[in-house]
Amino acid sequence: MDRTAALDDRPPPEPRSPDPGGFAPAMPPEAPLAMPVQDLARWSPEQGHRPAKPLRTPWAARLFVFGGAAALTVYGGLQMYETIAVSGSPTALQWALLVLFILNFSWIALAFTGAILGFAALIRRPRPPEAPASLATRTAVLMPVYNEATARTFAGLEAMREAVEATGLGAHFDWFVLSDSTQGDAWIAEERAFLDLRARLGPEARIYYRHRPKNHHRKAGNIGDFVSRWGGAYDHMLVLDADSLMTGAAVVRLAGAMEADPDAGIIQSLPLIINRNTLFARVQQFAARIYGPVIATGLSVWSGRDGNYWGHNAIIRTRAFAQACGLPDLTGRPPFGGHVLSHDFVEAALIRRAGWAVYMLPTLPGSYEESPPSLIDVAVRDRRWAQGNLQHSRIIGTAGLALASRQHFATGIAGYVASPLWLAQLVVGIALVLQTAYVRPEYFTSEFGLYAVFPRFDPVRALKLFGLTMGILLAPKVLGLILALSDGPVRRACGGTLRLLASSLIEILLSALIAPIAMLIQSGSVFQILAGRDTGWNPQRRDDGSIPFSDIVRRHRWHTALGLIAGVAAFAIATSLFLWMSPTILGLVLAIPISWASGQLGLGLALRRAGLLMTPEEREPPAIAAAAGALAARNAARGLDEADGLRALHAEPGLARAHVAMLPAAEPRPRGRIDPDRTLAQAKVVEAETIAEAAGWLTPKERMALLHDRALLDRLSRLAR
Repeated sequence: MDRTAALDDRPPPEPRSPDPGGFAPAMPPEAPLAMPVQDLARWSPEQGHRPAKPLRTPWAARLFVFGGAAALTVYGGLQMYETIAVSGSPTALQWALLVLFILNFSWIALAFTGAILGFAALIRRPRPPEAPASLATRTAVLMPVYNEATARTFAGLEAMREAVEATGLGAHFDWFVLSDSTQGDAWIAEERAFLDLRARLGPEARIYYRHRPKNHHRKAGNIGDFVSRWGGAYDHMLVLDADSLMTGAAVVRLAGAMEADPDAGIIQSLPLIINRNTLFARVQQFAARIYGPVIATGLSVWSGRDGNYWGHNAIIRTRAFAQACGLPDLTGRPPFGGHVLSHDFVEAALIRRAGWAVYMLPTLPGSYEESPPSLIDVAVRDRRWAQGNLQHSRIIGTAGLALASRQHFATGIAGYVASPLWLAQLVVGIALVLQTAYVRPEYFTSEFGLYAVFPRFDPVRALKLFGLTMGILLAPKVLGLILALSDGPVRRACGGTLRLLASSLIEILLSALIAPIAMLIQSGSVFQILAGRDTGWNPQRRDDGSIPFSDIVRRHRWHTALGLIAGVAAFAIATSLFLWMSPTILGLVLAIPISWASGQLGLGLALRRAGLLMTPEEREPPAIAAAAGALAARNAARGLDEADGLRALHAEPGLARAHVAMLPAAEPRPRGRIDPDRTLAQAKVVEAETIAEAAGWLTPKERMALLHDRALLDRLSRLAR
């Protein structure tokens, strides 16, 4: 019988209260593993791992990608120089335009040559690694969570565990939910879901749960805490995100690949985006499926065994990670100082420095993730990524890094610097046209002449240069589309040739409209970071709900105003300038409706019904996604994410006793040091007569203080209903 159908037919089970008398520890016995803090200023190769075989460097691929990009940039720069030098020696503004053009052109040229390399590799239809018949190692599957939707998180974990068990190799994997949640209701919901899951599957399921009292160093600290306390019991760890899904075959193939390569430190899979339905998310899902493999494969080929790590859906050699990846705090205050925000790039660079290989398996099937549902949601996440990548400017000079690791850092930094550079190029271009139209020049040629020389452009050469730039910019999309059209199953799953072509056109048009909005958002993020503003760490919104329209207007009103001002000014200066800037102007003027439409579920579903922006994984959902969806619906029906944590503990004595049993030993309080949240929580609980009063009076921070305190929990349990 189909598992999904069976789950849909059964009534949702009642929540189980754990039996405190038979409560087993939530975590296995500790197996400590030393994780020394790394010195970024000094390194000796003798400190690291000595590979069994020398790591081969793909010099030919790198020469093609970087040499080809450099040659294209030189050609584009010369063409731009000829365009602006038609009237003689360029002016200062024209030189500025040339420099900005070269910087921006080099960025898209590098993406172009990398995509060609990826296309050449994929056109041969490389086969993924074979699934191992047996395993000799143990792997810890880690799912770090931070105030996530518990119903979905535990559904994904349960579905993946069942899929791995179905391979016959499940005994080699233990499953861990590592919570850094700072909201009391989320914490208690996680514990309820964990206890219920373990009660249903039994202790042999090897599912564990740990909540950290303080989320020191965020996700990097969460993983580091596991490695230093339990890592000694596991050969590998498979790191996931809360929205990750991996098939059983993908999980065991990663473990098999790590076993087969004793020099591998990190093996990264390429996650595809699934389960997305809003307009914006479907555009991202389609682009990642059709164009993403071309870009990722090119990156994988030229990186070779000097690759990168994206923080999830990757397997890591635990001892190598402990040896090399203890991250230091950077001197100074955030955003450039403090703990390392985008830790994954740094961990990849440090583990590679220590002699271990880091590489990707871009053709490994069965690795999935989700994406934010709207433009604003992406902007919130992107702000954190921008800070993390710019912070890498403090790390790129670390002693002993491989050249490719420094390039990964440089690429990440350039990805965010590109937006203010594009903005600067637009401003300089407008200034040049304005100067030509209205400003009396105060400069003359080096030779004596009676007339001033105005800055002019060669219109024919400018048009050709524009065509070259657009061709290079769109080439990765075209190459991905060619691969999809040439693959019969993929083409049919995307709706056939015409629908696939129409979907690509929709994606290109929407991306072109969103690009100037994203440019301003990223530019603002970069300026804020340079001004010293820290981003913090907000949980990511993963559902398909829409953002209130008032929030959309507030976030984009300045983008719209800037678009209107730029449009009126450009039209007043010159019709040609207005036409040249029209894509940018249109995207900014329509920023509010575009952002609103991006999060609309109805628009995305309408395109789906029309067979547009379809992906193979959407046409025929992977079994792992169907199983996770059914389990999530069951968990949601039980109200896991809706219950008040304090009321749940009060109503379910078994849950309360299990919660207390899972608390770590309380640290002794230094005399004279008073925790105000704990003190206020105590006063309110003592004064409260009912659980409703206590729940209504306590602030979120006071709730967390209470949930960590055994004495206050005991007092809470004795309140009246």
